[in-house]
Amino acid sequence: MFKNLIPKIFYSRLDEGLEFFVDVLGFEQVWRDGTLAVVERDGAKAYLMENAELAALDRPELAIETDDIDAVHAELAARAPERLHPNLPNVQLRPWGAREFAMLDKTTVCVVFREWSDEE
Repeated sequence: MFKNLIPKIFYSRLDEGLEFFVDVLGFEQVWRDGTLAVVERDGAKAYLMENAELAALDRPELAIETDDIDAVHAELAARAPERLHPNLPNVQLRPWGAREFAMLDKTTVCVVFREWSDEE
């Protein structure tokens, strides 16, 4: 019955979130008002909220599962190599069986891209 879990990510300035999700990660802005933007790519969505007080409390780590991590890595590394997370800049097989790499925005929101093996 559950279909999607959509995170809400708080930024001091909404433009910081849009720069990362739209310009770096290739999401499309599908809606925006003064303090909320909805971004989407390939069915993955996020709500970006402008609220400096809440942004100061938490910089989340999110995960996006993919079925072609090598293509995603090639695209994002070419577009914004400076945003690759210093601890996981390349696709690596993790102990739990997933292949992963990560991107980090200017405010330290981390997005981990993950592909599970066919043998899970």
